[in-house]
Amino acid sequence: MLTSFPEEWQIVTGSEFVVDPKSDIVDGPFGSNLKASEYTDSGIPIARIQNVKRFNFVDKNIRFVTTEKAEELHRHSFVQGDILITKLGDPLGLACEVPESFDYGIIVADLVRLRPNLEVCAKPHLIYLLNSDLVIKQIETHVKGTTRPRINLGVIRNLSLPLAPLAEQKIIADKLDTLLAQVETTKARLERIPEILKTFRQSVLAVALSGKLTEQWRIENSEKIKWPKEKSKLGELTELAYGKSLPAKFRSGEGFPVYGSNGVVGFHDTYLVDGPFIIVGRKGSYGEVNWSSESGWPIDTTYFINLKKIANLKFVFYLLKTLGLNQLNRSTAIPGLNREDAYKQLIFIPELKEQTEIVRRVEELFAFTDRIEQKANVALERVNNLTQSILAKAFRGELTSDWRAANPELISGENSVDALLVRIKAEREALKSKPRPKRTTVKKKSGSRMSKKITKVTDALKQAGKPLTGQQLLAEAGYTSDSNTEQLEQFFLDIREALTDEKSIVKLERHKDGQDVFALAEKEEPNKVKR
Repeated sequence: MLTSFPEEWQIVTGSEFVVDPKSDIVDGPFGSNLKASEYTDSGIPIARIQNVKRFNFVDKNIRFVTTEKAEELHRHSFVQGDILITKLGDPLGLACEVPESFDYGIIVADLVRLRPNLEVCAKPHLIYLLNSDLVIKQIETHVKGTTRPRINLGVIRNLSLPLAPLAEQKIIADKLDTLLAQVETTKARLERIPEILKTFRQSVLAVALSGKLTEQWRIENSEKIKWPKEKSKLGELTELAYGKSLPAKFRSGEGFPVYGSNGVVGFHDTYLVDGPFIIVGRKGSYGEVNWSSESGWPIDTTYFINLKKIANLKFVFYLLKTLGLNQLNRSTAIPGLNREDAYKQLIFIPELKEQTEIVRRVEELFAFTDRIEQKANVALERVNNLTQSILAKAFRGELTSDWRAANPELISGENSVDALLVRIKAEREALKSKPRPKRTTVKKKSGSRMSKKITKVTDALKQAGKPLTGQQLLAEAGYTSDSNTEQLEQFFLDIREALTDEKSIVKLERHKDGQDVFALAEKEEPNKVKR
């Protein structure tokens, strides 16, 4: 599928990014093995499909299971730093990292948990890659089901992915961090424009219907035209006539438009009101004001406007838009707009000539804002496409072409992709020859260690004689890759005690691959005087 990439790269499967595909790329349990009725309000957290978005883990509406249930589902567990991928829903293949606030948890059937081999891949780079069109398009060719689109676990394991030298992966991730942050900033600004324009339109109407918009016009055009000194009641200007139910079933797409309280709901052969006319919601979306430029049929959940005085109908439309009729509701049982309440609303009714001028100026300003909004929408669409465009360039090697030319030693020899693949093969061979320990449930014993092989994290760091990442520390402290729930809980508890209570270890600056790094705390010399 991939035809254009640097000669220093190679195409591999998704399985090459982990040590053991069978245990490092797994999906959640069958639905019958984890039912919603087993969810609790505390305990071991569950990652569900709604928690996984593209690039981001959503830490909301988290549910839990008991420790015993988590132990039963240990194969489907995750730890902080793992990658979660959706295999159900639309869109499919959303991928994100488990945040550090989640030490341990269980995934549901709709997710895949991928535990990357950080000896051969930079995690941020892999997350960007999994969320790129390069992967999205592959996934689309394997989708099953129409009402509930889904893919199986094998699709993730067999993805065709470009593997770059490790040093270059980190450079790519750094460049993407910078570029995509700029894209998100631009996107956020563009997304605010419609709300800004909405506020502007409301301000235009408020100024127009208070007489301020045409204040200079009155002076320039005629001394006889005066803004009314007092307000009148809406009922003096208009009648809110009841809409009527239709005599027959209405069609879709033919004839005269049929209006409900929130706009067009269908079409019919006949009409009730000559157009243009104004519709006001009576029930449902009560108080909503709509404009019909042609004849139509307002149904019985609406009112339509009949003018009692000669007036510019469009002026009345804009006037009604400013009155907040959707705030007038007498009933809590059946919410709706009572027309007697609407009639009491106080309004300015200027002369007809000024009404026409107000409409002209308002629509001129609205046309201006519409053009701005249209341009903003076009720009936003381009920005939304820009993320995938940048990712495509990154995974064709275009963002790092100059870097490769300047750093040949970091992409060749022991730093080459060939060397990475040899390392992957060696790790897997070693894994095959190593007997797999049988998992056993560990009984809870207060004050005793869970296993003779397990040591305190402080002792593990002393033994190593150097700082260790979280995964390295897990192994150095004697925890195996298939450690059960209780053991993992003990490991993270041991880290917290050593960090906060004993202060025997410290957390260093995180690696670019996203892992925490731990080291022994420096002991203060007894005779050293603090300054």
